[in-house]
Amino acid sequence: MDMASAEAAENSQGASAMQLKRSHLLLVGLVLFFMGVQFRLIQSFTLSEGSSRFIAAQMGNIPERTIAAWPDVAARKVVEPPNWLGLALMSVGSVLTLKSLSMGGKAAAKSHRPEYRPE
Repeated sequence: MDMASAEAAENSQGASAMQLKRSHLLLVGLVLFFMGVQFRLIQSFTLSEGSSRFIAAQMGNIPERTIAAWPDVAARKVVEPPNWLGLALMSVGSVLTLKSLSMGGKAAAKSHRPEYRPE
């Protein structure tokens, strides 16, 4: 067996093994739900200087200076998330959590109904 066929066989097994399981869906749902709660509880948050510089470089903005007395201090970016973001994350998280609790074992694309086999 050569290397290409071994990799192809491994990839085909990996694709079937990477199905979304109930525990994964539950984890994603809970994380999104609690992120939504966090966004509902905060009004704004301030990024660190390094993060502010990174965001400014990615967006093409030159970081503003805070005060003329301190010319070498870069401004820290203040992010104010919209009010609907927390509710949206909580909604998606709760739907995913409830879906995971209603599942049998794995979240497959197949239906949960038994197959019809005429006798």
